[in-house]
Amino acid sequence: MTDIPHAVILYILKFIIEERSLAYILVKKDGCLLTWGGKLAEYGITNLRQGMQVCEQVCFLEGLLPLDDSPLFLPLVKIEVGICADIHLFPSNEGDWVLLLDSVLDEQHLSAMQQEANHSSLLQEQSTKLVNQPPRE
Repeated sequence: MTDIPHAVILYILKFIIEERSLAYILVKKDGCLLTWGGKLAEYGITNLRQGMQVCEQVCFLEGLLPLDDSPLFLPLVKIEVGICADIHLFPSNEGDWVLLLDSVLDEQHLSAMQQEANHSSLLQEQSTKLVNQPPRE
């Protein structure tokens, strides 16, 4: 890993924690919830119970856990209306970590770009139809 100045690392950590609504969940390999923290309520995740199956409490994790030895990244996951997150899942000695980072602004930006592309495509299609139209007599 390259040498990253301590001040840069601190800035990045502070930015992610404050601006991306960092939240995390730790799940044992048997699927039981071990611990959690951060801004889970912003993702609609409340009333968690330690020791219970996490998939019964956080339904979007169904089928994703347990992990093998590889991390998994799921960008722009729509959790609920108005709630979109980048979901990072990665294994550790303690269990499988689920890291949530708010991606609503990324989703809005992507949506605006897609809308603009759709509009341009429609204009191009209309223009092609006009050019290919037989002349009126």
